[in-house]
Amino acid sequence: MNQKNTMKEIPDMERPYEKCESRGAESLSDAELLAVLLRTGTRGENALELSKRILYHTGDHGILSIHQFSRERLMQIKGVGRVKAIQISCISELAKRLARTSAQDLLSFQNPDTIAKYYMEDLRHEKQEHMKLLMLNTKSKLIGETEISKGTVNASLITPRELFIEALQKNAVSIIIMHNHPSGDPTPSREDQLTTRRIKEAGALIGIDLLDHIIIGNNCFISFRKEGLL
Repeated sequence: MNQKNTMKEIPDMERPYEKCESRGAESLSDAELLAVLLRTGTRGENALELSKRILYHTGDHGILSIHQFSRERLMQIKGVGRVKAIQISCISELAKRLARTSAQDLLSFQNPDTIAKYYMEDLRHEKQEHMKLLMLNTKSKLIGETEISKGTVNASLITPRELFIEALQKNAVSIIIMHNHPSGDPTPSREDQLTTRRIKEAGALIGIDLLDHIIIGNNCFISFRKEGLL
């Protein structure tokens, strides 16, 4: 591929800044958007070529690479130093917050679809399983959330006692548990079902209702409540 070492070698209307100004940001490719934000390239490589290399560093992930790479991993890419790694990390976090904020107005803890949409960007890019505990009051309003597990969601590792101590401290009357599947497929495993059953039974004994267990995949989810699994 014939790379252009500087932006000046690219025709005016094909440079990301000028293209954005004349045609709008929606006309830019993922690499062009990243190039505008990074501003500069590295020796022998302009910002656009560097952006393409960052996005497709591990194959075909494209824009998802932004979420998947830690700062340390980004800095292993030739041409990405401390400053650019921080810039990219901040772009990733901004994207997550924008997605979450746009879903916030529609969030209802009685509606699994809105819950999944609200937490989707937080969880779908994680490389390990993370389980969250959402605690609700008598009006089904969120009064607290916490991460109760990181790694494989296993019934033997998640003890209802520790989970409900947290819920009791917040005076919760109901809870929702949620975790992600890094594979992208939210289909419940046997362990997922066993964990859910143990938590529901323990909650019934102390008067805290398990409203749902939501499993987040890659832009998809499964609600135990909706599927009739509770």
